[in-house]
Amino acid sequence: MKVDVREALPRLAERLAGPGATVEGAQRLSGGASMETWTFDLVSPAGREELILRHRSAPFDPENARSIPLSTEAALIQAAGASGAPVPPVRHVCDDADGLGEAYVMRRIAGETLGRKIVSDARFDAIRPKLARQCGEVLAQIHATPPPAGLNLKTVDAALELDRYEEVYRATGAERPILDLAFQYLRRRMPEPVEPVLLHGDFRNGNIMFDPETGVAAVLDWELSHIGDPGEDMGWICTNSWRFGRPDRPVGGFGDYADLLAGYEAAGGRPVPLERLRFWQMLGSLRWGIMCLTMYMSWQTGMEKSVERPMIGRRVSETEADLVVLLEQGL
Repeated sequence: MKVDVREALPRLAERLAGPGATVEGAQRLSGGASMETWTFDLVSPAGREELILRHRSAPFDPENARSIPLSTEAALIQAAGASGAPVPPVRHVCDDADGLGEAYVMRRIAGETLGRKIVSDARFDAIRPKLARQCGEVLAQIHATPPPAGLNLKTVDAALELDRYEEVYRATGAERPILDLAFQYLRRRMPEPVEPVLLHGDFRNGNIMFDPETGVAAVLDWELSHIGDPGEDMGWICTNSWRFGRPDRPVGGFGDYADLLAGYEAAGGRPVPLERLRFWQMLGSLRWGIMCLTMYMSWQTGMEKSVERPMIGRRVSETEADLVVLLEQGL
C-alpha cells in the first residue's frame, strides 16, 4: 500500500516527542523507484530537532536485492558509530505503529556532499589536503566494526563480483572490446583472499558529508553494505568517476593514495597493498561502466522513459577511457 509520508509525519512526531509535537518544513530531498529521503524539523516543548527520514516506497526482496533492509542499515550505522566512525545518530527505527512502512529517522548533519564542490570550492581549500587521510581513518573504523548478530549480510569477494558483472554484461548482448579486455585482465590478476570485514559498499563522494573546517562529518547511505575485501571500499573512492574533473588526485579528486593508505593503517587497519587497492579501483570503473551501459539500454528498449537513464548511460565511454589508462599503467 502506498504511504503518504506527509500525512504520516504528524503521528511520527508525537511518537518521537510526545503530545503536541509537530512537524515543520517537511521536504522530499531525493528518491528513486524504491527509496525516498525526507528532511523535516521536529518541534516540541523540548525544542527543535533537525531530522532525516529514510523511507522505502516499494516492496523489497531481500533475497535478490543488492541493497539491505532499512532496519539493517540503521543497525549498521549505530554499530559503526560505536566503533568511532562519524555517522548521523539514528533517532528512531519505525514500526507498524508509525504507519510509514520500512523507514528510520536520523539526525541531520550539516555539511557538503556534492563532489564537484568538495574538489574545487574555495571553502575546502584549507581542509582538502587532509581529507584522503581522514577517509582512510574512517574506513579503518568501519572495517573494524563487528556487524550486529542476525543481520544476514551478504559476503562478496573479487571473483563473485567479477562473475556478477560479467553475467550482467553478457546479458545485454553489447560488444565493448575495452570491457571484455578489462574482465580478462582482472581475472588474471585476482588478489589472494583476505579476512573479510564489514564494508560500507558505496564509499565515495556523494555519500560522505564534508565540513569545510573539520573534514569528514558523516558517512551516509549504507544501503549497499556487505562483508568483503577492505580494498573494495578503498578502490571505490579512487575510481575516476568520483574525482569530478581532478584525475591527478586519485582519492575522491582531493588526495593521494599514500595518504589514504597511511590514514587507514594509522587508525588500526591492516596494511592494504597499493596493487590490491588499484585492482578494486579498476573493478570499480568496470562495474560503473556496466551499470551505465544497462541504464542506457533500459531506456533504449523502452523499459525506462526518464531521460536521467540515458544521461547517465552515456558515461560508459568515460569508464572505458579510464580502463584504457589503467590497463596501460598496470596494477
